[in-house]
Amino acid sequence: MTETTPSRRAVPLWIQIVIWVFLAGLLALVALGLSRRQQGTVQPGEVIDDFSLTFYSGYELDGKTEIKFSDLRGKVVVLNFWASWCKPCEQEAADLQQAWTEYAPTGEVVFLGVDYVDTEADARVYLKKFGITYANGADLATRISQYFRIKGVPETYFVDKEGVLRYVQIGPFSDVDQIREQIDLLLK
Repeated sequence: MTETTPSRRAVPLWIQIVIWVFLAGLLALVALGLSRRQQGTVQPGEVIDDFSLTFYSGYELDGKTEIKFSDLRGKVVVLNFWASWCKPCEQEAADLQQAWTEYAPTGEVVFLGVDYVDTEADARVYLKKFGITYANGADLATRISQYFRIKGVPETYFVDKEGVLRYVQIGPFSDVDQIREQIDLLLK
């Protein structure tokens, strides 16, 4: 009795090429992601790319439910990443609100709160608890925090009138004077 072994059919060359191209592309994406992580946060001197922030109802900016960052050119922007579950965020909440109250009438400064990895219900309780009135919205799918490569919350970014990042505060502010100091430098 003779045994026959099933014949192996070779994978066509074009399929092999497609598989190798796919794997190379996947490796390139992983390498890019790792490279961005090692870069740290966006650095002062960098122009901030455009992004959109959708606001919570009741926390809009000039009646707009969504804003593109590029629409804020000509104004100093204070961009604060926070979360309702973040205890250090609570330390600076009143100071941020106080600074906003002082600068809002001039129309030269905009505060944007970016709620990070949170629920809208918890965020609303936090905003009400601290009497926050400046524009706030959720970082949907963490797109904005990924762009800024934040390490945690709170983090605050001060952007000049031309859209250039000028200062980054990692962690909570010690007092409202620290916030005023950065804003006043950008208003000169």
